[in-house]
Amino acid sequence: MRRRGVRLMIIGGLMSGSLLTGCSTSGSGAADPSPSVAASSAASPDTPEAKTSPSASDSPEPSASPSGSPTARATAGSATGSVRIERTIADGLNVPWGLALLPGGDLLMTSRDDRTITRIDLATGGRTVIGTIDDAVSNVTSGGEAGLLGIAVSPTFGSDRHIFVYYSTADDNRIARLTYDPRADHGRQLSHQKVILSDIPHGLHHDGGRIAFGPDGRLYASTGEAGEPSLSQDKSSLGGKILRMTASGAPAPGNPDPDSVIWSIGHRNVQGLAWDPAGRLWASEFGDKSADELNLIKPARNYGWPDTQGRTDDRRFTGPVAQWGTDEDSPSGIAYAAGAIWMAALQGERLWRIPLDGAEPVAAPQDFLNGDHGRLRSVLAVDADSILVSTSNTDGRADPGAGDDRLLLLQVS
Repeated sequence: MRRRGVRLMIIGGLMSGSLLTGCSTSGSGAADPSPSVAASSAASPDTPEAKTSPSASDSPEPSASPSGSPTARATAGSATGSVRIERTIADGLNVPWGLALLPGGDLLMTSRDDRTITRIDLATGGRTVIGTIDDAVSNVTSGGEAGLLGIAVSPTFGSDRHIFVYYSTADDNRIARLTYDPRADHGRQLSHQKVILSDIPHGLHHDGGRIAFGPDGRLYASTGEAGEPSLSQDKSSLGGKILRMTASGAPAPGNPDPDSVIWSIGHRNVQGLAWDPAGRLWASEFGDKSADELNLIKPARNYGWPDTQGRTDDRRFTGPVAQWGTDEDSPSGIAYAAGAIWMAALQGERLWRIPLDGAEPVAAPQDFLNGDHGRLRSVLAVDADSILVSTSNTDGRADPGAGDDRLLLLQVS
């Protein structure tokens, strides 16, 4: 693929292809039918009201590390880093979207359009389809971005066997909990599907979709404004927000509004969530035409969309820690490893490294894999210095090559 040039910008003495800035419901508890599938084993541009299912209380906050947040070194990242492709874990994948590690090291992966969840052995690349989310609906034939999106593993998986998915229906986006039994027949290992949060706004574009458990044991979810920018500032809507909830979908204790799952507002389309070793939450966000963003997320903050994007002097809003032109980014998944946030770029077809010292960048972002593997979708830390990266060339926004899509294991520093 042709390598795109990077637009150089200078701020605060740093020269880079990015621009650095100085910052930082009520519900339905009815169970849905359990998913059923035929047995199977095998080997977006992303452009550019809510019902929770309350529960009396959840179990105490777990002490286990959150899914997708392995212990990492808490030292400052170096100004420059490196990336080495260790190997291709799997290829021939269909729109891989969400990634989550199981205890023991195997991976769960969602496929957006065929609605399947696959277990992948990272050592051998062997894969098994464990189930299908039957009521998930993809709108790829209309050029959309909806379907089976994020996935998270319960931090108490050893006792409850729960996994969580974020997916689209014809009318909304929702989050469901399922029980995983690996002893069942292939393709039928998921049962007891229960929607814990529904009526997240749904659109052709901007459906958000990332979910992850934080260090506090609470489930976080990113939503898009579904193509209706005003929803981002509407506190009665779950569109254009980052949400924080219990494992039953109820507002988590400590939320800005104790009766709401909303954690932060003013987002356009967040598709990346990650925590650093100090427990700070980071999020990647699609801009409109001028600025994609990396944000440091704090409760009750307003991140500005649609009134602003990128850097802002408006004290009502929180500006990004880093920003990019949309031609070189269109960010999706992020992860923390080796002292840096690693961010996948779709339109930009590259992997960004943003080195951090605490909550501040220590140098200009670096880009890697520029154009080598096409669109990049998800990033997941495996340990302190290795990450998984998935491509997204079968999502209707690119011409897939032989072997697309792929899951790559990278050594990073």
